[in-house]
Amino acid sequence: MRKIVNVKIIAAFMLIATACENGFDELNTNKTALIRVDPVLMFNGAVINASYTSGGSGGSVLIYDVGVVQQITTPILGVVSGANFNKENRAAAATLWQNYYPNVIRHTKDVINETEGFPDRSNLLNMTRIIQAYAFMVLTDTYGDIPYFEGGTGYQEQNFYPTYDKQEVIYPDLIKELKEAIAALNASAKIETADVLYAGDIDKWKKFGNSLLLRAGMRLSKKDPATAEATVQSAFAGGVIASNADNASIKHDANYRNGFGVTLNSTEAANYYLAAPFVDYLQDTGDPRLSAIAVRYVGATSGGDQGIGKPTATTEAAAQEGMPIGTTTTSSVPAGVASYYDFSQVDRARMANVAAPIFLVTAAQSQLLLAEARNRGWITTGSEEDYYNSGVRLQMEELASYGAGSAIASDDIDLYLLNNPYSSGDPLEQINTQYWIASFLNGPEAFANFRRSGYPALTPNASPGQDISDEFIRRIIYPSSEISVNSANVNEAIANMGGDKLDTRVWWDKP
Repeated sequence: MRKIVNVKIIAAFMLIATACENGFDELNTNKTALIRVDPVLMFNGAVINASYTSGGSGGSVLIYDVGVVQQITTPILGVVSGANFNKENRAAAATLWQNYYPNVIRHTKDVINETEGFPDRSNLLNMTRIIQAYAFMVLTDTYGDIPYFEGGTGYQEQNFYPTYDKQEVIYPDLIKELKEAIAALNASAKIETADVLYAGDIDKWKKFGNSLLLRAGMRLSKKDPATAEATVQSAFAGGVIASNADNASIKHDANYRNGFGVTLNSTEAANYYLAAPFVDYLQDTGDPRLSAIAVRYVGATSGGDQGIGKPTATTEAAAQEGMPIGTTTTSSVPAGVASYYDFSQVDRARMANVAAPIFLVTAAQSQLLLAEARNRGWITTGSEEDYYNSGVRLQMEELASYGAGSAIASDDIDLYLLNNPYSSGDPLEQINTQYWIASFLNGPEAFANFRRSGYPALTPNASPGQDISDEFIRRIIYPSSEISVNSANVNEAIANMGGDKLDTRVWWDKP
C-alpha cells in the first residue's frame, strides 16, 4: 500500500513539473520586447545621418570644406583652426568620418544584410545601395583610400580592423553599384512608403541614383575620360534630377536639428563669417542670392551685437562685407568695418536656421554638370546654354526652401541671366563657378568639384606657418582613432597615397 501511495506522489510531481515546463517559455517571454526591427527604420536612420553634422566647434565641413573653397571662414585660432590657416586639425577632420561610418554605413550594411534574398523588399535593398554609394563617395572624396568593401562590417562580421581600399578600386565599384541598383528598382514591387527621403517614389529614386552616377562620372573627367564619358551617358539616358521637387534633401526641425544651424546659433555664433571671395563675386555680378543668404550686423564690435532681431541687421546685398581670407582676430579691417564681428555671416534666421534643410544632390547641380558634359561632347542632346540657364534658375528657386525671406522673384532671376549671359569664352569656368554657388553649404561637394574642375579661380591662402606646400588643401587627414586603433591598415593606405597630409591628392584629383 505504501508503495502505491509513493508511486502516486511521484506521478503527481511529474505532472506538475511537466505542466510548469510546458508553460515556462511562455511565462518567461517578454511579449512586448522588440524581436526584429523593420529594416526600413534602419534605412531611415542612415538617410537622416547623411546630413552634415557640425561636431565640436564646427566639425570638418565648416572648418575645412567650406573654408578651402573660400565661402565661409573664421579668424579664430585653436579648436577651429583648419582651412582658415591651412592647419592640421585631426579633431575637426574626424567628425565626418565618425558620423558616416557608425551612423550611415553601418546601417546601410545592416539593411542590405537583412533584405538580400527577400524579393518583397527589393526596392528597399536597392534604395539602400544608392544611399550607401552616396555616403562612400563623400568619404572617399574627402579622405582618399578608405575601408570600403569591409567598411561597416564590425557588427555583422565582427571585423573591427577593416582593410583600406584604393580609390581607383572604389570608384568602379561605386559606378557598378549605382547602375545595378537603379536598374533593379521596380515600381511594380513593394513601395517603401515609410522612406523619409522620397516616400518610396521609384521614379524619384531613379533620378537620384542617376544624378549620383552623373556626379561620379564627372569626377573622373581628368583621370579617366573614357569611363567618365560612358558613365555620364548612362546617367543621362536614365534621367537625372531636373526639378527642385525631386531634390535629395534632409529635412530638419526643432527636434532633429540642422548641424550647421546648431553651431552657428550657439557656441560658434560669432566665429564664422562669409568669405570675401564669395561675397565679392556675388556682389560684382549683381547676384540676388547674396541678399537671400547673408546678414550683416553693421557696426558690431562683439558677439553680443549679433543675433536674430538685432536692429543693426541688414540683408541688403550692397551692404554686405566678406571677411578677407587669412584674417585673424588681430588683423586690421577695411574702412567702414568696425571689427571682425562686423563682417557678413550666413543668416541664422534663414539658411543657418536649426530647421533649415541640407541638400545632398540637386536639380541645379545636375543641370550644370550636363552643361559641362554637353560642352565636352559627351552628350549630344540639348544646348550648353539651356542646361546652364536651367541650373542657375533652379538654384535661385531652390532658396525658397529656406523660407519666404530667401525666395527670389522670377523677374530678378531673368535680370541676372540677362546681365550674366552664358558665354563660350571660358565655359568650364563659368559653369563650375555657378556649381560653386549652387553647392553652398554642401561642403563636401563644393570641395570635391573645386578640386576636380579647378574652378572658381581662387587666390591661394598664403597663411604663414601653414601645414601644406601645395597652393590648396587637397584632402582631409585621417582621424587619430584610426591611426591608433587600425594602425596597420591605415598606415598601408597612407603609404599608398603618398602621405597623410592635407595637400596629398586623392586618385582622381589629377594636376
